[in-house]
Amino acid sequence: MTTLITGGAGYIGSITTRLIRSTGRAVVVLDTLENGHRTAVGDAPFVQGDVADTELVERICKEHGVDEVVHFAAYKAVGESMENPSKYFQNNVTGSQKLFDALHRAGVERVVFSSTAGVYGTPDTVPVREDAEPRCESVYAETKLMIEKTLSWYSRTTSMRHVCLRYFNAAGASSDATLGEDWRFSQNLIPHVMKAAMGHAPALKVFGNDFPTPDGTGVRDYIHVEDLASAHVAALDHLAGKGASITCNVGTGFGTSVMDIINTTEQVTGQKVPYEIVGRRAGDPAACYADPSLITKTFGWSPTRSLEDIIATAYAWHSTHPAGHDS
Repeated sequence: MTTLITGGAGYIGSITTRLIRSTGRAVVVLDTLENGHRTAVGDAPFVQGDVADTELVERICKEHGVDEVVHFAAYKAVGESMENPSKYFQNNVTGSQKLFDALHRAGVERVVFSSTAGVYGTPDTVPVREDAEPRCESVYAETKLMIEKTLSWYSRTTSMRHVCLRYFNAAGASSDATLGEDWRFSQNLIPHVMKAAMGHAPALKVFGNDFPTPDGTGVRDYIHVEDLASAHVAALDHLAGKGASITCNVGTGFGTSVMDIINTTEQVTGQKVPYEIVGRRAGDPAACYADPSLITKTFGWSPTRSLEDIIATAYAWHSTHPAGHDS
């Protein structure tokens, strides 16, 4: 069994690639290296290229005997998507459609797609379930929802089946501190907390402390990246076992505030996290966390790592790789 992993040189992609290989599957990674790192792939078979290159995708599928695909490749900066929507629609949506078309022609029928909880926008209630009405508040989120819908139509009109995984907040690094997120380019909270704690940046900006939450700061669902990787393996196993197409949340089911992150970082690392309170950002919900019961029921998957594990692995990675994989 061979798994094609698009975007497999990125943060989540590289850690998932390593775990998929450990299950005995052969892999081949396709990545433009625009935002990924060749060193993160290690000795896995690697092709530098774009998912929109249909001839390349078909050739990879034929040469490597591809049976299944995990599709990570996408632009994901929310702010940039609002400033340059055409870049996101062309790369994320059109690129994915071309990928699926090439896979269909190559006879590949199983796809696991990296989606986002961003499709929920500001939910009416939490924890949020998969049947909540999508309310995309960014072009990025809308592109992910459009790709989900594209896969849904492929599953209705062809033999292709899929699992769409709606991630909440991926965080942490590999347990051995060899793979992680590059804080120079990350939009995520925990790398910025680490940068402030280690003195590589000024005080952390906390966007709002007047939300209707226990401590006034925004509440999110932080899931360890290795737990997230294991959800992809569970999804691949589901499809390999003739499972039906499905869309699942991937989260812990627990809300963690910005101040919880700061306090836990100080406790785990022994480093003070300087911060300042600034105004809320437009569109930030007070709280958004998952109801993960569907993925647990369907795949038998549940997260095993704690917030302390997230902070400890992130600290170990960032303290030894201040320039990411270029360190």
